[in-house]
Amino acid sequence: MDPVIGLDVAKGESQVQAFLARKHPFGKTFKFKHDTRGLRDFFMFYKELELHADSNPVIVFESTGHYHEPILQYLEERRIVYYLVNPVVSYETKKSSLRKVKSDPADAKHLCEMYYKEDLVAYQRKSVQTMNLRNLCRQHDSLTRNYVQLKLQFQTILDQIFPEYKGVYSNLYAPLSLKTLLLYPTSHEVLKVPSDELAKEMCGLGGKRSYGWFYEKALKLKLAAERNPFKKTLYDSHLITLKMYIQMLLQQRDFLNALEQEIDKLATEFEEYEILTSIPGIGTKIAANLISEIGDVTQFSHPKKLVAYAGLDPRVYQSGKFTASINRITKRGSTKLRQTLYTAVQCGLTNNRNMKIREYYDKKRSEGKPHKVAIIACANKLLHWIYAILKHKQMYNP
Repeated sequence: MDPVIGLDVAKGESQVQAFLARKHPFGKTFKFKHDTRGLRDFFMFYKELELHADSNPVIVFESTGHYHEPILQYLEERRIVYYLVNPVVSYETKKSSLRKVKSDPADAKHLCEMYYKEDLVAYQRKSVQTMNLRNLCRQHDSLTRNYVQLKLQFQTILDQIFPEYKGVYSNLYAPLSLKTLLLYPTSHEVLKVPSDELAKEMCGLGGKRSYGWFYEKALKLKLAAERNPFKKTLYDSHLITLKMYIQMLLQQRDFLNALEQEIDKLATEFEEYEILTSIPGIGTKIAANLISEIGDVTQFSHPKKLVAYAGLDPRVYQSGKFTASINRITKRGSTKLRQTLYTAVQCGLTNNRNMKIREYYDKKRSEGKPHKVAIIACANKLLHWIYAILKHKQMYNP
């Protein structure tokens, strides 16, 4: 017999459907919670199926963000074979059925049927070290997106209080700039303080600049205050909001710096780190993201499989005598890996850091390819190079 258990995973619980063999269901479908008791009940059902089938059942379930993690860890601890299915693949196979049914039991049954029809590959989980790096990199990206949104909200309020302040410091979001604005958020507060006292206050906020540099900034701040259309703000709510945003920006900056230090520390422990950073245009952050998203490169038997995993492989459309001449990429793989490669190519093209990438980009452009199409082609080529040097554990040869 070939027993299989399909799990339709949801938040906090899963629907179960088992088969002894194809078209031979076992027992009734039921649900169990993702807690200690629920997982124990599921394991007892697993053992019951194993006894009836006289062989070890396999488990099939979809990747569902983080909802499947309790099950995955439970199965890993007991060394039970399981298949973690891409939801896109599962969705496409459902289309083969004439009946359109959407329910938890039907989805669990479909996963079992898919096991018998499809050539699934047992899931190989990334190492704990790789997952730690991946979690930190993704958390950094999430915080960065929040940081960007916070900057936009901060600028909106600043435009209603002190818009001329933007030219005082070269970097508006530097800690010294934000702390200065926290002390003097309005033109009125700046203009009532003498320039030398203003310079002393700014000097006390930190930084390794001379007093003369701070005095020059104080004069610049005075001129900005005189040009500013709002001498006093009519709304105290704006001042409260501005101070809140400044404190949040400073805090977010500290969080990002702490994360970057942890990422750099963990990434350097990987053998792949030194190999990847040997490629011009790939720095510490990009290398860390590539390691965390690719994992062990040997799990891909061919570079084209890694390209497909990144979603950079072109769609193919052919019917009868017609063959599409414009094929977009599938975008069905790791979005994060695809974005990282895109950034790596752009960094390689900047100041011609990576001459091989530059030559390939120019070649595609000379063929009439648009800029973005040429960038994607370069990302595909770069991923082939990454596969080769990681597999053979060799430094990049320009």
